[in-house]
Amino acid sequence: MNKKILSNVLFLLVCVPGIAQKNFNITITNNSKISKNNEPIVLNLRNYNAGDVKSALVKCEGEEIPCQLDDLDQDGKMDELCFITDIDKKSSKKVNVTLYNEGKLKDYTSQVYVEMLLSNKKIKESNKQNLYISNLTVDRGVNPYWSIHHHGAAFENDMVAYRIYFDHRQTVDIYGKYKRGLELKQTQFYPDANQKNAGFGDDVLWVGSTLGLGTLRGWDGSKPTMLTDVDKRSQRIISRGPLRTIVEVKDLAWIPQSGQEPVDMTTYYILYAGKRECYVKAKFNKPVTGYKFSTGIINVKNSKEFSDKKGLRGCWGTDWPVSEKDSAGHKKETVGLGIYIPEKYIISEEPANKDNYAFVIGSNTNEINYMITFCSDNENFGYHNAEQWFDFLKEWKAECQEPIIVK
Repeated sequence: MNKKILSNVLFLLVCVPGIAQKNFNITITNNSKISKNNEPIVLNLRNYNAGDVKSALVKCEGEEIPCQLDDLDQDGKMDELCFITDIDKKSSKKVNVTLYNEGKLKDYTSQVYVEMLLSNKKIKESNKQNLYISNLTVDRGVNPYWSIHHHGAAFENDMVAYRIYFDHRQTVDIYGKYKRGLELKQTQFYPDANQKNAGFGDDVLWVGSTLGLGTLRGWDGSKPTMLTDVDKRSQRIISRGPLRTIVEVKDLAWIPQSGQEPVDMTTYYILYAGKRECYVKAKFNKPVTGYKFSTGIINVKNSKEFSDKKGLRGCWGTDWPVSEKDSAGHKKETVGLGIYIPEKYIISEEPANKDNYAFVIGSNTNEINYMITFCSDNENFGYHNAEQWFDFLKEWKAECQEPIIVK
């Protein structure tokens, strides 16, 4: 009888989906003098020998919290687990993680949103487009800019929204909000009159051919260069939430400078819930020693500049968010922009010109990582003058330099 019971138990353990395969505790520690809110914690699943992870459960000090699994290389296997937590200054907290080889991740309420759409010429309204896609690749010489609604992938959390132009510029552009909330599914980056009257946000920056907000480009020795010499370029949505969006931009056989060997560049734009900043992570198919790149921020008309000369740079200014011919129905917009580049990537900080506050950057490895952020003066939850914004940038960098320790 005992053997029969044991046999039945073993059968259930094998057949019931969701049986725990790996359970472990981690400690997250904040050694800084600053309490951190909405802090993203990311675990590389390869470090935990959990096999093919299908679902997960995270408990922070005994309470279940939302988590997210991501397949970064889209090979059908999850690569990272992330969750978000608050942690007081000079403190630690325990987190219990359970990884499963069966089942499906719980359907947590999404705190972020991302979309890509083809333009449907049969629909006149710019906020009612319906040809949703997840990825697109184009060959050399093909420009999909006017075929993609809002010109490329767009993504948001409840504070900010970004989009990435799908052309040789690959500019990062921004959408500012009045109040906190997810909006892009309703406005599709182009709110109508009723939505504007109801307090929805809008495009708040004209970028043209500038660096916009932290666009990664080449460098010819005197100025940034576009990503023109590319065999194939693509955009792909890697992750749709609930805690972070990941958009992948890929440029194959790009020649950043004349006479150099081509290089493949894959750039990930990662936005977490509850944070203004977007992480920019560029990976190359080989070490890029000797290559020079550029990034930075647009010189908003009549803007005030801030720089700590150690990788942190920002501005505060006011201008039309669209070209002059399209300005009907728009007002001038005031924005604060910021970029933080770790010093190991910086070759030079360029003097401001009429277009940009630029950096020349490079790497002796196969990656370059930095962060971008912004605010709109329209926000009822944000910053409203240059001094406030620049103080925020300093605090932001200080937080970045003392990351959470996970053990």
